[in-house]
This record gives sequence, structure tokens and C-alpha cells, in this order.
Amino acid sequence: MTINCNGKLIDLTSPKVMGILNVTPNSFFDGGKHDNEKAILVQVEKMLYEGATFIDVGGYSSKPGAEFVSEEEELQRLVPVIHSIVKEFPSVIISVDTFRSKVAQESIENGAAIINDISAGNLDAKMMETVAKLQVPYIMMHMKGTPQTMQSLTQYENIVKEILFYFSQKIAQARSLGINDLILDSGFGFAKTIEQNFEVLSKLELFQMTELSFLVGISRKSMIYKTLEINTELSLNGTTSLNTISLLKGAKILRVHDVKEAVECVKLYQKLN
Repeated sequence: MTINCNGKLIDLTSPKVMGILNVTPNSFFDGGKHDNEKAILVQVEKMLYEGATFIDVGGYSSKPGAEFVSEEEELQRLVPVIHSIVKEFPSVIISVDTFRSKVAQESIENGAAIINDISAGNLDAKMMETVAKLQVPYIMMHMKGTPQTMQSLTQYENIVKEILFYFSQKIAQARSLGINDLILDSGFGFAKTIEQNFEVLSKLELFQMTELSFLVGISRKSMIYKTLEINTELSLNGTTSLNTISLLKGAKILRVHDVKEAVECVKLYQKLN
């Protein structure tokens, strides 16, 4: 259960933590916080010191109803940031959160190592072909529609069964193109109601039947703060609770805003096991 990141073999038998770095002005939790090079590098240093294995950089907010960002603007946000991070932290493993093949290509050429695609190729027909050519790990998430339309597309007869079928098709497509390192993400909050999110979480162990590692990105999301009737700022404790449940159900990567607490979850989980 390893993935090859710029020649480094990362063993996912032991769960890892992916720190979120949004370089957007409008992300739901940390939008606008990292709007200059110094702030970005300070945050990356903090996450690496706290134990993050991966840094996931995003230049297009995928929150429900997020405004459209052009490909050119996304590249302008991402490429200089990736270049700066790699220059300052040469051994860093950067994942890029994008659904565009051109952005993926240029990000990898500038030092990124993983592509994290919320659409699993549905929003850019060239994405999987590009990832196959680049021979980098590919995170495929389940979503319907786009960030602008997804919350109107929450109709399922059996949500877990439908997500598993979606992944069976995507895995077959990726394998046929020669993509070797695949990671799945069930897409909490994407085209799913709060109740559906909890249903997926309750049956998360079923994703192990794919025999692939899966990522959980649940950090400070509305399924936490709306359920607890609080705001995002107060949702760290809830995030930690659900991250722990995710580990117990087989998650291999926790994608989080708060690295220290997630790393502690992993350490305690490992002690239990």
C-alpha cells in the first residue's frame, strides 16, 4: 500500500495527514488567510513541523456555490506558490487540488507530486490521460455536477452502493490508461446532504473492498458545525471526533486544516492497533 511521490515511496499502511493550503480568497474556512508568500511559507512550515506528510494546495474554492475561476487565474494562484514552497522546502510532497488537466500538468512540472481531482476526470476529459502521462498519484473524488450545482444533485436510491459503482468505473478507466497509484475520496459535502454524509461515514469501511487507500476530507465541514449548531471556528473538536471514526473504518489519509490534532489522532489510533 505505497504511492510513488517524486521518487519517494510513501507507505500508507500507516495513515498519513495531508495539510490543506488554500490560496483562494473565498474558501469556506481559511479563505484569504494565505495571500502572500511569507504567510504561505509560515503556514507550510507549521504544518510540516506538526507532522503533515502532504501539503494540498488549492487555487479554486470548491465550497457549495463557489464562484467560477478561470484556468489562467487558477494557474496564476498556484504555480508561483508551488515554486516558492519547493524552493524553501525541497523535500516537501505537494498535492494539487484541481480538476483541470493543464493546471495539473504545469503544477507537476513546477514541483508538485500528486493530483487531487474533485471530479475524477468528469470536468476535464483530458485529466486522466494527463495524469497517466505524468505518472503521478491520482486522488479521485466522488461528486456530481460542479461546485456551483452539486447541492441540487443529492438524489440517490442507495448512496453507498452508487458511490462504489462510480468508483468501479473510474478505477477501470484509470487502470486502462496506465495510472498506477490511485486513492479514493468519497467526497463528504459534495452533492450530499448532511444525513447522506453521515450515512457514508457510517459505512466507510465498505470502501476497503476496492483494495485501494481512501482519503477522508471532513475537516470543519458543515456536517459538523451544522449538526452541533456552532460555526466553523468552533468545529475542531467535532473534526477530531469524525477523523477518529474515519481511521477506525480504514481511512489512510486525513485531509485537514489542523495538522497537529490530526497527527495526534493517528498516533493514538496506531497505539490502539
